[in-house]
Formats: sequence, C-alpha cells, structure tokens
Amino acid sequence: MPLESFGVSKPLTLGVELELQLVSLSDFDLVDASPDMLALLARRKFPGNVVPEITESMIEISTDVHTNHAELLAQLREIRDTLVRAGDMLNVGVCGGGTHPFQNWSERKIFSKPRFKEVSTLYGYLAKQFTIFGQHVHIGCSSGDVALRLLHSLNRYVPHFIALSASSPYVQGRDTLFNSARLNSVFAFPLSGRAPFLLTWEEFQTEYFAKMESTGIVKSMKDFYWDIRPKPEFGTIELRVCDTPLTVERAAALACYLQALCCYLLEGMEAAPREEDYLVYNYNRFQACRFGLDGTVVHPQTHEAKTLREDIAATLDRIEPFAAALGSQQALDHIRQTAQAGSDASYLRDRRAQFGSTEGMVNEAVRRFREDFVIG
Repeated sequence: MPLESFGVSKPLTLGVELELQLVSLSDFDLVDASPDMLALLARRKFPGNVVPEITESMIEISTDVHTNHAELLAQLREIRDTLVRAGDMLNVGVCGGGTHPFQNWSERKIFSKPRFKEVSTLYGYLAKQFTIFGQHVHIGCSSGDVALRLLHSLNRYVPHFIALSASSPYVQGRDTLFNSARLNSVFAFPLSGRAPFLLTWEEFQTEYFAKMESTGIVKSMKDFYWDIRPKPEFGTIELRVCDTPLTVERAAALACYLQALCCYLLEGMEAAPREEDYLVYNYNRFQACRFGLDGTVVHPQTHEAKTLREDIAATLDRIEPFAAALGSQQALDHIRQTAQAGSDASYLRDRRAQFGSTEGMVNEAVRRFREDFVIG
C-alpha cells in the first residue's frame, strides 16, 4: 500500500503521548491491569485519548492538539487526575519512569490486539521486553518537505531530550549505570535508530518507503522505531527518544522546549543539515543515555565538544525569544532548572539510597506522579 501524502497540519502545533506504568500498591511490581483500567475509563469522559500498549501492565495517553505551554499543561494535569482517580478505584498505582526498576519481563502479558500479537510473533521475547515507557512529542509541519528538513536539523539536539527526560537507571533490580537504559531496548529492534537522509517527501515516498514496502519488511510508518519519524497521517514529526518523566509538568516542559527549538530552526537560524552530521550521532546519543547531563557531545559541524549541561544552557539562551513568542518561557525555566539540578534518573537513584529498596523507588514514583492531584 503506497505511503499517503503528507497531511495538512498547522505549523508548530504540538501534542504529547505518554506511556505509563500500572503498578500493584501491595508489592509495587507491575500489574496486568490495563483491561480493567481501560474498561473503567471508557465509562467516563476522558480529556484526550487513552489506548492499550503492547503489554497489559501499561497504557498510553495522548493529548489533543495544542499551541502553547499553558493549555498543554492544563490538559496533562486533567488527564493525570482522571488516571489517578481510576487507579484509586482499582487499587492500582500509575506512574512515569522509562523502565520499571525490578519487573521480570517474562511475566508480562501481551495485550489482546491483532497488531500486538503480530509484533510478538515477529520479535519474540523482545516484544515483552518492550515493556518500557516513553514520551512522544508531535510537532505540526506545513509540508512533508518541511518535516524532513526539520527532522534532520534536530539530529544534534536529540541528546538534549534523552538527558533531560532520563528516568530509567534500573533494570531487573540492578543499577545499569545508564541514565536512560530504556533506549537500549529500543535499539534492539532492526528498524530503530535514525531516519534515512532524505529531504523531500516525494523522494521519501518513492525512493525509500516504496522500496522498503516492496521487500515485505514494512507495511506502514508504524513499523519504523526511529528516534524521530514523520507521521504523514497527522502532518507532524514525532520525537520518540524521551523516557516518560515522573511528572506531567516535566512532560509539558520537554514538549514546549522542542516546539521552541523547532521554531528557531524553521527560521533558518542554523546551517542546513548534512548527511555527514550523523557521523557523531551514535556517539552523542550514547553519551546522553549513559551519562545523562554529564555526558559530552560533539557538535556535528564545528566538532566542538561540550557537556550536555553546557550545550543545553547555550541553546536555551539562543531560543529564548522564540519561546517567549510561543508563550513557553515557563517551560524553558523548567528545562533550565532540570539541567542544573539533575534528571529524574538522579532523583530515582537518590530515592533508592534513601529508602534502601527498588520498591521504595516505585512508591516514590507513584507519589510523584500524583503530586497536586485534584480530589473530586
């Protein structure tokens, strides 16, 4: 089936998707509660959308299309409150975090949906190991050509979002020494990594997707697990590298940081992307996953090396006028504070030391997600 034309979308609109953990409040392990949670939520008005994910111990929520930080954050808080109320009725905790720190992947159940069963058949045990939790951010683009240029212009900023959102330091009960161990699981899939360097939608359709489809390897854009991918049905690009943060406030700030950065890039404030920019891509990506904000990244064109904290601070200064025009200064303040104080990965490690157990980490993640929850 040929790839559809790129959809019409208002430039710089944004939407957020969050994959969330469903946790037993007795032992703080993951619990196969998504069928019950979804059935309960279907009986009440949900502010946005909620769908199952590949295993029954997770759900995915998505916002409506927004234009600014205030309205995005308001809806994310409303969604959070709705989920917390439902969880309280089921005695299930809801929380963020890119990985559950001690769950056993072999105990997970694949959600009964044809696509999930197809993925499980194809990828074997990797499907259950895909019980990991990410934030996806969509940015509206005026055309497919603009989307591809923007996608590749963002390549050097991908480590920013990995480091700022990092919340997956523990896997299978052990500290991985990574800040974002989640992305190691994504990288195991053969169609992960980066998108091919093509700058026109026609070329992407005919020279890449059509040929990939003819091999029988892919059927749709959903088969690509790229760090950033175009979504023609929405008229957006989709950033997929973020761990799910512990709070909706950080999720909103990350989305609006991306929005302001895209505004800056669309104004032609930097040199056009080149294929050779990707020479340092995997190195920079690894540094962000492994060391988080303390990682070192190399600029793809000047070859200057900086810590991610330094690079993020310099970027915030450059894009501040664009964030102000978009009404996202509060979001940038949150990002600046995170870059200085540390990510959720650092927070979780501190809680592990404080409480002495991974169960204590999960309890704290559940508490953190429901902070400022509105009872009613």
